[in-house]
Amino acid sequence: MKKGWTITILILGLLLLPSFSFAEGDYGSRIAIGAKAGTLGGGLEGAVKIVDNFNTRVGFNLFEFDYDGTESDVEYDFELKLLTFSALADWFPFSNNFRLSAGFMINENEINSSAKSSTDYTIGDTTYTANQVGTLKGNIGFNDIAPYIGIGYGNPFGDNGDWCLTFDLGVIYQGSPEVDLTADGLLASDASFTADIKKEEDDLQDDISGFKFYPVIAIGVTYHF
Repeated sequence: MKKGWTITILILGLLLLPSFSFAEGDYGSRIAIGAKAGTLGGGLEGAVKIVDNFNTRVGFNLFEFDYDGTESDVEYDFELKLLTFSALADWFPFSNNFRLSAGFMINENEINSSAKSSTDYTIGDTTYTANQVGTLKGNIGFNDIAPYIGIGYGNPFGDNGDWCLTFDLGVIYQGSPEVDLTADGLLASDASFTADIKKEEDDLQDDISGFKFYPVIAIGVTYHF
């Protein structure tokens, strides 16, 4: 299934979740919605109680942030874009608010970069003038599918009333960062310059290799129907 269709199905599932009709048993409501904020940004989430001590969740999170930084002696303007769509399962092994969670996220997280200098660039092992390089643009991407595992606290279908505070602590594996650099200067099509661009990509990937694991910390509030 193509990623676009998977995203569409998850979004529709989140939007249509409250319209499903579940019979209420001894444990009350089986549908909850919530809002949360954390290291993946802010987002919305829907939850369904499948059986006692077992829930499922779908949701999305987004966030954008601009910052400056230097990598491999090149000064960049970075734009961090976080966008994830999640499908998770929660198990409450002790029949209280503590939970174990696992699932996956459709991972649209990326970092865009741009470097334009009036002085010289050092790219690879070579120094180039600003006109030779022009604007150096980059994109840092990750795996489209990112497994998630974590723990949490808060059960929207527990004995908390209609409202419930929730907390998540976990990690997603989004793979080694993939760096793509381009330049539009006078040497953009030069073979030696292209080789140095490739070396700059490799150096940048080494510098940010630790981002293959991304920590997830979030706090939220849910309401069950």
